[in-house]
Amino acid sequence: MSDTVKYLLDESRIPKAWYNIQADLPKPPAPVLHPGTGQPIGPDDLAPLFPMALIQQEVSTEREIEIPEPVRDIYRQWRPSPLFRARRLEKALDTPARIYYKYEGVSPAGSHKPNTAVAQAFYNREAGIKRISTETGAGQWGSSLAFAGALFDIEVKVFMVRVSYNQKPYRRALMESYGATCIPSPSPETQSGRAILEKRPDHPGSLGIAISEAVEVAAQSDDTKYALGSVLNHVLLHQSVVGLEAMAQLELADDYPDVIVGCTGGGSNFAGIAFPFLGEQLRGGRKVRIVAVEPAACPSLTRGRFAYDFGDTAHLTPLVKMHTLGSTFTPPGFHAGGLRYHGMAPLVSHVMDLGLIEAVGLHQKPCFAAGVQLARTEGILPAPEANHALKGAIDEALKCKEEGVSRAILFNLCGHGHFDMQAYMDYFADKLVDQDYDPDELAMALAGLPSVAA
Repeated sequence: MSDTVKYLLDESRIPKAWYNIQADLPKPPAPVLHPGTGQPIGPDDLAPLFPMALIQQEVSTEREIEIPEPVRDIYRQWRPSPLFRARRLEKALDTPARIYYKYEGVSPAGSHKPNTAVAQAFYNREAGIKRISTETGAGQWGSSLAFAGALFDIEVKVFMVRVSYNQKPYRRALMESYGATCIPSPSPETQSGRAILEKRPDHPGSLGIAISEAVEVAAQSDDTKYALGSVLNHVLLHQSVVGLEAMAQLELADDYPDVIVGCTGGGSNFAGIAFPFLGEQLRGGRKVRIVAVEPAACPSLTRGRFAYDFGDTAHLTPLVKMHTLGSTFTPPGFHAGGLRYHGMAPLVSHVMDLGLIEAVGLHQKPCFAAGVQLARTEGILPAPEANHALKGAIDEALKCKEEGVSRAILFNLCGHGHFDMQAYMDYFADKLVDQDYDPDELAMALAGLPSVAA
């Protein structure tokens, strides 16, 4: 039907395998290096942090990796997620563009994050792990891992970036409802946290600091592993179910995207929607413009350096080559807490370096305005992070209007804003500020990048 609004797939259409873009890249990404030796790391170097199944996925170059049936069975609670044609938004914009959005806010935790949280909890359970430590920014990842931990009887400890811990008490309450422990970071519970608090007792925290604390806890405990909600290859792999489903749903719509837009913090939901389409392009299929939208206040793709860096502030993690602002960089406390990471996923950084995607930085106020417009047309109020993808899609639709061209635009609406109402209240009260990063702090952080050959 020409006026169809949502495109649905039966549960039997949940993908049976995750897609791994490493199989199709024209050039392999740079190796991960040991922070002490500067040499490529092996599985044993990662074994204190991750179960071997996830380590194998991290380095795999197989195009498809089978999704275990226990994971697919849990996916059935919300997958396949719906694909919507934003017809009312199109009308409000008076654009000839065809706007589609994949809506991941239907998951129990309210975002795309359970796609990998459930998988990671499963592999940890299979390895006999009883405890997982992790970090979270806005709380989407922390609540998703808490949900997965409850399903697999795993104890979850979450270090939440302090500014987000204070901004989002309901997200914290959701984690606790699932049975997790949530701690503001930096905290006095770890050596890395204490060191930072000693220098600055009111430190707002950062994802880099929270990662340091979670990694420290895991590394010091034989019965505890670490889980990361973005950035790593296996996380991006698990999120590919988003794009794989979208491909099948666009077939139902008899359409194909000309432009794909995703918000980028660490890169997982962006890769989830974009990489299956990019892989098809790399295999000789139709070319697609892919746009990564990041916050102007934490602009790793648009202002960072493509270099080796640590994934955390205390330098406990291996060195990965990525677009980075420097591991000591602390971004302003804008409301999209999930987009406040100093580095971009190595695979996303790699395809950016190859010229396969493009990036733009946006301020939060126009992104919130876009979120309100979606709520008043489509009825869904997005999370602050998702507002960046939405605003990027609206900008592309307005370009279509200016040029008088109809293009299909696909974006990932990666979560709802039901736990972010304080942010919207601040927006309506005109209390939001379009913050920019401190250029002196950025210069200092970039000057501190480790001396590693590119």
